[in-house]
Amino acid sequence: MATANRNPPRLPNEDEIAQAREASRQLARLLPDDMQPLRLVTDDNRHEMISFPPGALRLFIDMLTQLGQGRAITLVPQRAELTTQEVADYLNVSRPYVVALIEQNKLPARKVGTRRRVAFEDLLRFDEQDRARRRSALDELARIDQELGL
Repeated sequence: MATANRNPPRLPNEDEIAQAREASRQLARLLPDDMQPLRLVTDDNRHEMISFPPGALRLFIDMLTQLGQGRAITLVPQRAELTTQEVADYLNVSRPYVVALIEQNKLPARKVGTRRRVAFEDLLRFDEQDRARRRSALDELARIDQELGL
């Protein structure tokens, strides 16, 4: 993504998957119920304690869970701006389709020189609304099928 890590996501290998599964389980057990930071210390006690806020720890557990399922992950800052190609990759559509969405004012974007940039927040909002529209259409089709006895 444009303002995130430039390295493409990489699928974990079998060893990384196993390590991520175990680390996710262990950290989930340690997640404090009282919203207090978790403090970790190395076995040799030579390093200072590291304090993780609960929100960051939950995010880390979520990432390990995804890796443990063999999925590649990408961390994107909330205020990131994406290129039309990055938006297309995220939505699994073509770049010209994304450009058309922008030109039809269905997806907000701004111009940087001659290039378009889409705020990640706007992309998430668009994706959520689009999924809701598709679910509604499928529900309507199912209702019609029921009425027709199909």
